[in-house]
Amino acid sequence: MSIRKKGVRILLLALVVAALCVVPAFASSSAGNVADAVEQTWTDAAGQIKTVVDTVVFPALSLVLAIAFFVKLAMAYFDYRKHGQFEWTGPAILFVCLIFVLLAPNYIWNIVGI
Repeated sequence: MSIRKKGVRILLLALVVAALCVVPAFASSSAGNVADAVEQTWTDAAGQIKTVVDTVVFPALSLVLAIAFFVKLAMAYFDYRKHGQFEWTGPAILFVCLIFVLLAPNYIWNIVGI
């Protein structure tokens, strides 16, 4: 059997399996109102999203920014020792970003509406 025929058979088999696995998805029971389905999904998932963001995302961002801040502060100190001038811009920006990420959970949910 040629390679082309094998390829066509595999492709047809994959299409048949995909057709058998397809399940129709309806927006909601009220005549396909997509907006209501999206709002209901958001309402159901909002608490879980908030929990994951508060316990995973913000601490991970805080950790990355804290490491970057201390590394940049050390590099600025070594540059100061070498050149005699301390550059505050990099550490200051990272410090402000770190404070922003640490305080964000207190007010970000009021903005989003959760």
